[in-house]
Amino acid sequence: MCTWSMISLQDANSPSMEHLTMFHDHILMINILITMMVMYIIVSISLNKIINRTMMQNQLIELIWTFIPMIILIFMAFPSIKILYLMDEIFSPMMTIKCMGHQWYWSYEYSDFNNIEFDSFMIPTEELNKNEFRLLEVSNRMIIPFNIQTRLLISSMDVIHSWTIPSMGIKVDATPGRINQTNLLAIRPGLFYGQCSEICGANHSFMPIIVESTNLKSFISWIKKF
Repeated sequence: MCTWSMISLQDANSPSMEHLTMFHDHILMINILITMMVMYIIVSISLNKIINRTMMQNQLIELIWTFIPMIILIFMAFPSIKILYLMDEIFSPMMTIKCMGHQWYWSYEYSDFNNIEFDSFMIPTEELNKNEFRLLEVSNRMIIPFNIQTRLLISSMDVIHSWTIPSMGIKVDATPGRINQTNLLAIRPGLFYGQCSEICGANHSFMPIIVESTNLKSFISWIKKF
């Protein structure tokens, strides 16, 4: 999760977020090189006293500064398109979870099991236990086994919400009358925090999400409690 004065991305907990992190570094490197080159040219032009009153045109330079940006954009576009299609693909899910947005809480339904459905409310500040996070703790966590392909079906009962877990690279709108789906694959156990990322009313800031990634044995034990 994010911590105070953190300027980097969160540690990735899914293959798609790992790809997004590498793509971010790739684009950032290109931007740094372009910025350095432009700054060098600006300083060089500002400081030198070389002038040429007779040169009216130069087709070679015009070709160079037309084709180089095109090549740079190609190097930026191909990885982006690849990640876009990977994130949109559903790879033979072994489990399906339905996430429904309400004003202002989430409800979860494990469609592959009988009668497993619950609501997830934010825990008020005055009811928090020691070492729990304000505005991020919930009454019921969404529990998943790690290294298991999971399909999320996301929708809303009232207004538009957005189900978001930054460390997993997931941000999907919950739209009334429409079911959006995405792929979820946690690669390690832990607690992963998120919040509604679509302004949905007065209590928009109080719709936290917690995904608890655990091993398959613990997940089955949790399922048996229902």
